[in-house]
Amino acid sequence: MEPLRITDVHVHVQPWDQLRPDVRARMAKGRSDFAQLERMMRDPTSVLDVMDEAGIARIGVINYVSPGLMGFTSDVNPYVAGLARAAPDRLIPFGGVDPTGDGSLSDDVERLRDLGVRAIKFHPPHQEIAANAYRHGLPALADMYGRAEELGMPVMVHTGTSIFPGARNVYADPLALDDVGVDFPGLVVILAHLGRPLWPDASFFLLRRHPNFWGDVSGIPPKGLPRYFPRLEAVADKLLWGTDWPGPMVPGMRANLDDFLALDLSDDVKRKLLQDNPDRLFGRAPAI
Repeated sequence: MEPLRITDVHVHVQPWDQLRPDVRARMAKGRSDFAQLERMMRDPTSVLDVMDEAGIARIGVINYVSPGLMGFTSDVNPYVAGLARAAPDRLIPFGGVDPTGDGSLSDDVERLRDLGVRAIKFHPPHQEIAANAYRHGLPALADMYGRAEELGMPVMVHTGTSIFPGARNVYADPLALDDVGVDFPGLVVILAHLGRPLWPDASFFLLRRHPNFWGDVSGIPPKGLPRYFPRLEAVADKLLWGTDWPGPMVPGMRANLDDFLALDLSDDVKRKLLQDNPDRLFGRAPAI
């Protein structure tokens, strides 16, 4: 393949000083590079060096609010916005709101926009509510979706199970997003992880049903991707490359990329996930 301008849409560069002790222990388990990663989170501009070494032109920098379960407060938003200002063509800042907090989520979304945050990350198992909770007693969540739809801000939603202590995996089923697609048809929704490991079929259905739904393949070992998501090529126009690095059990960005490039998929499909689709969604990535 010719050189590509690769976007990894799902990378966690976060203020790890906020992590709850049990979450920090789970994050560190089995990692020899944890201290190095902690230093990177304190000086996050160094992530550009990691990207250069991996041959990655651009990343989605994923942050969200989960004070009770993970420890992340709304301070993640100025953190990620400030990081992105260091290289706005290479760093796409994802921020978050607290869907169970006080105040208007519509106003919260506007504040994200004003900070320079380009997309929202919503994590039902870690924020402990279903993606369609606005239909069941939490109307403020509809404010978030509605204002994001109006502003053209994509909403990435975690789908699939979480191994972190206390995660509410009952909210991990992506099918709840069918309501969101019906009620907010202009909203761009990214299904993070394609519902792995329990709900790949539901994710495939949602991608086919809703025109503005996308999926990212992060958190799925690339060698197992054809087995886990065998009809990948049928929805290749709606899929984004991502790694979930440096999440638990996720090797480096380059190691994941090499495994993906080695798959028996056409160059056209690989190009769509790595370059063409993220360019359509977020604008053209720079060459490196």
